Amino acid sequence: MRFLEQIKKVMDTYDEILKQPHRLELARELRDEEDLFMLLCASELLGLPNPAFFYTLELYPHLIERFHEWHVRMGMEHSPLNGIRCC
Repeated sequence: MRFLEQIKKVMDTYDEILKQPHRLELARELRDEEDLFMLLCASELLGLPNPAFFYTLELYPHLIERFHEWHVRMGMEHSPLNGIRCC
């Protein structure tokens, strides 16, 4: 059993070494995906037609909690929506 634990530790270390150069790229890609998701969820509030509105409706409580972070990252100082006051 000890040998298997050592092999697993070596494999985990090797995996971390391979992932290291791509961490920033992966983080940027995840942030971009989250920005797109936020735009799709908030599109109805912004006046854009959203064909998946019914399916994203239950996500609004979670969306409102993270809305401030998103609009600041998009370059808007204050909330663009009158219904959501976060600043």
